[in-house]
Amino acid sequence: MKSAALLLALSQPVFANDADLAKQLANPISSLISVPVQGNLDFGMGPGGGSKFTTNIQPVIPFGLNEDWNIISRTILPVVDQEGIALGGANDAFGLGDTVQSVFFSPKSSDPIWGIGPVFLLPTATDSLLGTEKWGAGPTGVVLKQSGPWTYGALANHLWDFAGDDGRASVNATFLQPFVSYITETKTTFTFNSETTYDWQREQWNIPLNLVVSQLMKVGSQPIQLSAGVRYYVEKPDGGPEWGLRFAVTWLFPKG
Repeated sequence: MKSAALLLALSQPVFANDADLAKQLANPISSLISVPVQGNLDFGMGPGGGSKFTTNIQPVIPFGLNEDWNIISRTILPVVDQEGIALGGANDAFGLGDTVQSVFFSPKSSDPIWGIGPVFLLPTATDSLLGTEKWGAGPTGVVLKQSGPWTYGALANHLWDFAGDDGRASVNATFLQPFVSYITETKTTFTFNSETTYDWQREQWNIPLNLVVSQLMKVGSQPIQLSAGVRYYVEKPDGGPEWGLRFAVTWLFPKG
């Protein structure tokens, strides 16, 4: 669920040049319509030492509510391919996972930058192995500070289930994503974050540490950002992955 390239878009200035655009990209809640497609490959899962490839499709769309406030819609739709996790292929599956939909209300001008709102869990999984079969909801929030080439802050949410299959485990989970990033004069961004989850139902931590390098460029007149990184799990549930890789391409649509 997701890194400094989350791109939640809070205001809508005109981008005068690529340097300004790169600075906005260093801000995980910058004023950008964006369509990130993020691939995550995790290794060493389960007794079979299997792997899991998750492609997160993450459109981020800001709307002006009035002169002072924005609404930012952020959707995470995962496409999952997992295999070899259990001996005999019992947990092999491919398809859609559950969708997480966040809505942030944020002032157009604030220092530090912040946003709060609701988050929803939608049971869109096409296979019972890939989702919770539960409807969920809860609060979400983000706060960050930019100082020169540095951006640092944190995003958090909590989800409880309120409907769904009674035979499935309840959802009661906290997500916390602290992050720090540094952007160079060549529009290269170095990001370090954690995407920590605590499952209150099972009393389990899942703590991956991510180091990602991103580069802003243009294909014709279309700005895009390419990212690649590595991930190590310092804490994980039984059968969880040991390490992983991340690749992403983000299509950017600045206003103006």
